[in-house]
Amino acid sequence: MSAQDRLTDALYGLGWGTVKKLPEPAAVRLGRTIADLTWKQRGKGVQRLESNYARVVPGASPERLAELSRAGMRSYLRYWMESFRLPAWSAERIKGGVEVKDLHHLTEGLAAGKGVVLALPHLANWDLAGAWATTKLGIPFTTVAERLKPETLYDRFVAYREGLGMEVLPHSGGTAFGTLARRLRDGGLVCLVADRDLSASGVEVDFFGDTARMPAGPALLAQQTGALLMPVTLWYDDSPVMRGRIHPPVEVPESGTRAEKTSVMTQALADAFATGIAEHPEDWHMLQRLWLADLDPEKGRP
Repeated sequence: MSAQDRLTDALYGLGWGTVKKLPEPAAVRLGRTIADLTWKQRGKGVQRLESNYARVVPGASPERLAELSRAGMRSYLRYWMESFRLPAWSAERIKGGVEVKDLHHLTEGLAAGKGVVLALPHLANWDLAGAWATTKLGIPFTTVAERLKPETLYDRFVAYREGLGMEVLPHSGGTAFGTLARRLRDGGLVCLVADRDLSASGVEVDFFGDTARMPAGPALLAQQTGALLMPVTLWYDDSPVMRGRIHPPVEVPESGTRAEKTSVMTQALADAFATGIAEHPEDWHMLQRLWLADLDPEKGRP
């Protein structure tokens, strides 16, 4: 393990080991302080966040984009402070930490025994939403995690998410899709963060007026298993409670090839994501390149 990898792992370990012990007001203040300091340094992540916001809020002035990126970093650090503290939250704190609109789409879909795929963008805190689903609703689910470097950091994330009641599969290795399909055929729930393609072979979609790639997995799973595919958007307000909305199921087209159906369904996801992001751009934590025009043309990926 390189020195940089050891440092990265140690910093995350410090977060989970120390931040979770802080009183909530202290953690909130710490997160805001770190966010503001990071924003002032104008590093690559902040610049990319601002560049992405420029696509989401066309015509925004430089001053408006600066305000958005500062709010975006505060939202991003709120996500991290919450995530570091989630293992120490009581069941009641988790149950009261999320409020979801149109929950009936999910509960009715599961009651019908069809299985449900929830697809989310990088909005607010998807880990908190997952902990709320397992704790408040008593619904176990399966998800996929990108293999992070160093391996010890990936192991930390898997242990953290499994501790919140999630079944976590590695993104790489080729076996995740089959396991997800089995869970859905058994009437289970699968949750996937799906606004950024990690394989460089995703589906091209129109996203805020330009072309981006998003993963084909959610649409393919719905087609192959008969599960319902539902977009989910999340956001913060000024309260300690995170808000969310479950959008109506994305229908499988009646005609067309598998690729054509996948394209139509993934575009529908992108449109739902765009609605939520446009309403709460500061809660979209996209600090990487996303649109094809921004990608490295040689590598073809972020």
